[in-house]
Amino acid sequence: MVTLTIDGQKVTVRKLTTILDAAQKLDIPIPTLCHHPDLLPFGGCRMCVVEVAGIKKPVTSCTTFVKEGMEVITTSPSLENLRRTNLELILSDHPNDCMVCERAGDCKLQELAYFYGIRENRFLGERRMYAKEDLNPFLARDMEKCILCGQCVRVCDEIQGVGAIDFSYRGFRTKICPPYERDLDCEFCGQCVAVCPTGALTGRSWTHQGRLIEINEVETICPYCGCGCNITLHVKRNEVIRVTSKRDTINEGWLCAKGRFGYGFINSPDRLTKPLIRIAQKGSSVADIKETTPPLPPFTKGGRGGINNASLFKEVTWDEALEYVSKRLKEIKEKHGADSIGGLSSARCTSEENFLFQKFMRAVIGTNNIDHCARY
Repeated sequence: MVTLTIDGQKVTVRKLTTILDAAQKLDIPIPTLCHHPDLLPFGGCRMCVVEVAGIKKPVTSCTTFVKEGMEVITTSPSLENLRRTNLELILSDHPNDCMVCERAGDCKLQELAYFYGIRENRFLGERRMYAKEDLNPFLARDMEKCILCGQCVRVCDEIQGVGAIDFSYRGFRTKICPPYERDLDCEFCGQCVAVCPTGALTGRSWTHQGRLIEINEVETICPYCGCGCNITLHVKRNEVIRVTSKRDTINEGWLCAKGRFGYGFINSPDRLTKPLIRIAQKGSSVADIKETTPPLPPFTKGGRGGINNASLFKEVTWDEALEYVSKRLKEIKEKHGADSIGGLSSARCTSEENFLFQKFMRAVIGTNNIDHCARY
């Protein structure tokens, strides 16, 4: 353990703890743009500079480890002047379009500009301009808003182990892109979107759907695999417009592509809302089908193979559906035996529902032919 003094307050922390982490233990705020607690220290934005007794120049608190007896000052007129200047330099190469930016109200850069009261920039000159071209279906990239914090690069490498993007070129021309500046072609997990502090990376499905002030947050569980990740639904007018996850959850805020972007089924017009019973087998004439079938929703018209090659369904009540299922299961069991029946359960069900289902299959049907889709 190491004991040091930060702004006159003593704190004891473990060795190899950074000054930034030690200050957070005392609830002392230090501004950052490139830091993420789950990623390796980077020290690129220089916003977290502090003064250390015995060291002539300010040091970055996110990359400097504590030492026994160290004395640290986190705020002073000279430090705040340095931070403000760093922020102005970053903003000098950033488009001033907060009015229409998807991240307005949830942008670290905007928040710091507000904190330091920056209305005009002293540093005028050339600004990086990039064409907004990206044909992938999930992520929208606006590289003019990139502040080169490197969080997207690090999360892709350190957390996902993919390395789909990296820094390219040097100096003023430095940018983050896939190899050879091609369109992004990866798993589209969206981890880079989750850690991006500005509007450089956003979800395509989020565009113009709503900002923080207009939405409610609902905590729930991801409906896909059996991992059980915690997710936060951003709801506007009773419709999910975005999915995120918080760090203090079982999945530590990380999600896959399905969990982050696969929420379109919730309000899909093709989603089943009533039980359906098959009423026509292959080979039935179109005339017979039309006489016995009420108007069908789009997803049942012809199925995948056309109206003559697919079975058609009619809507019934739950009592009718359950009675039909019970009757057919009894017939099949009596004719072919219990092991001719198999059960497939779903990760979208609760644990209690899945338990009841397997109990039903074993105790009522009398078979161990049970499987599930709860896989990654």
